[in-house]
Amino acid sequence: MKIKNLFLSLMVVGVLVSCDHKKHKSETKKEEQAFNYEVEQFADIKVLRYQIPGFNELTLKEKQLVYYLTQAGLSGRDIIWDQNYRHNLKIRKALESINNNYKGDRNSDDFKNFTTYLKRVWFSNGIHHHYSNDKIKPEFSKEYFATLLKETNTELEGEALEVIFNDKDNKKVNKKKGVDNVLASAVNFYGKDITSKDVEDFYKKAYKGPKGQPIEAGLNSKLVRENGKLVEKVWKSGGMYGEAIDKVIFWLEKAKTVAENEAQAKSLDLLIEYYKTGNLDTWDKYCISWAKSTEGNIDWINGFIEVYNDPKGYRGSYESIVQVKDFDMSKKMQVLSKNAQWFEDNSPLMDEHKKKNVVGISYKTVNVAGEAGDASPSTPIGVNLPNNNWIREQHGSKSVSLGNIVNAYENAGGSGRLKEFTLTEEEYNLAKEHAQPADKLHTALHEVVGHASGLINKGVGQPKETLKNYASTIEEGRADLVALYYLYDPKIQELGLVEDWKTTGKAAYDDYIRNGLMLQLIRINLGDDIEEDHMVNRQWISAWAYEQGKKDNVIEKVVKDGKTYFIVNNYEKLRDIFGRLLREVQRMKSEGDFEAARDLVENYGVKVNQEIHKEVLERNSKFKSAPYSGFVNPVLVPTTDKDGNITDIKIIQPNTFEEQMNYYSKNYSFLPLNN
Repeated sequence: MKIKNLFLSLMVVGVLVSCDHKKHKSETKKEEQAFNYEVEQFADIKVLRYQIPGFNELTLKEKQLVYYLTQAGLSGRDIIWDQNYRHNLKIRKALESINNNYKGDRNSDDFKNFTTYLKRVWFSNGIHHHYSNDKIKPEFSKEYFATLLKETNTELEGEALEVIFNDKDNKKVNKKKGVDNVLASAVNFYGKDITSKDVEDFYKKAYKGPKGQPIEAGLNSKLVRENGKLVEKVWKSGGMYGEAIDKVIFWLEKAKTVAENEAQAKSLDLLIEYYKTGNLDTWDKYCISWAKSTEGNIDWINGFIEVYNDPKGYRGSYESIVQVKDFDMSKKMQVLSKNAQWFEDNSPLMDEHKKKNVVGISYKTVNVAGEAGDASPSTPIGVNLPNNNWIREQHGSKSVSLGNIVNAYENAGGSGRLKEFTLTEEEYNLAKEHAQPADKLHTALHEVVGHASGLINKGVGQPKETLKNYASTIEEGRADLVALYYLYDPKIQELGLVEDWKTTGKAAYDDYIRNGLMLQLIRINLGDDIEEDHMVNRQWISAWAYEQGKKDNVIEKVVKDGKTYFIVNNYEKLRDIFGRLLREVQRMKSEGDFEAARDLVENYGVKVNQEIHKEVLERNSKFKSAPYSGFVNPVLVPTTDKDGNITDIKIIQPNTFEEQMNYYSKNYSFLPLNN
């Protein structure tokens, strides 16, 4: 699971509580001010840079490991493009050909609109918006595009051309109630004729793994119909995406030669075996080995991992994050790992849903050295893996906060939105002074305690089978609720995590309600439903809490000078409400109660109050900072001696977003246009 960056780019002081904002002591104020974090802004996107603190202090062997792992990650870049939509690679090639070869007026409004469209497609790894899943609409005509194709001798025809301008395949992922979620989703995880029923029927009979140790069925394949029979096209060497996967394997083999220890080398060997065979039992062995491999300064995430982009929750998007340990921050956050059992024992869950032995939870802050696939350019800021429930229960998991990513958000500057959406000076000052530590702690609690908590009843299937299209938002909301419950608890002060637990908790609760009921609406168009899983969970938590507290005026809706505010009046009672909802949501997961999950999400998380939405958009219109942010990656360049041996790895920062995208297309395009 991963925590998304969300509003860090909007409001440095912390509108959203599920984000970790820790600054790194290795970065001095002078260095932070000298480094230019901002690259450019276009449409609703701001592109930033990040530094890699501590990289120059690594040994040559460690630098080589980082380099090989980043090359492995980038080698699979084309996979996410094809996963996101079947025509993405053809469209990208055509757009880049036009951009690189057009000799006409590049200052015309039409061509400027073309370049903006290209950058939006680059940012989203395809023609669908990275967050809303809506197809990106070009602000130039089909006729003008035809002229660009002709003048640059670029070929694009048929469905791949038409889909840019028509209304087909408008949603990459559609999890709405009342539609066939698979047929209604353009994501390239299923054949065009595959239905939701086909998927459910196939996996009722498919291999599930050893008893009590279910594999993540469907994680690394595309489900298609061949000769009237449903079959999986497995993503592996020699299979689908094999050309890119072979390149990934090549660099992982090199990484294994410079592993920091035996445990790392074993994990890399299992990952290579998995990519060669596509065997999901091997994937589980790798995940166990990786989760237990906690020594060393370098770590990685690589594989088909998060299932948010699959409307049925089976298939994993390709992702890579290479990490360098931040020693100072990781040491401070180990306290949560050591006390995880206390949090489980004292949670409001039913006793039968509590774990008796919370094992192996590790939490650390890391500095990103490179990202690819689903993690780039739009990156998470926190990750907790593996995702397989039985592995987490029996072998533990790793939770990380991407410290230098958060640091880049903070140093890129904020805006006045907080002032606009807080009613009183007291509320504003509370958020300004205490939201950042509250945000940091929320991320840690969400990842370390939240995702690790709770038991699924014996005999109940995995959430993707029982809760289906609601599984992801229920799980993210459940982890948020664990964090919210303990953010207003004296235990966090007793453990030395905060100086004043009440002040921290109040700031966290204010921000969560403000964001869940209002501020996050700036991310969607007027009239649209909320669809992204994290946004949905923030609204159903906030809206349910608001409704439950009406009798006692726990959360008050205030309208002043025509502007709406939601004010928390009773933090103790709000905590009780969060606890009751947590207990019920855990019951849904533990018992596989699809109907209850559906009713909670549909009744509270999807539909938007249109009057408030319109007001929020009008109030936000005066702020020019883009609502979404992402990153270019530093380029790692090896220096070699006369015999070709690597003697050092240098870091070069890209000058522009376009420069990096062209570099990637030139050096990491390993797949055919049709897969």
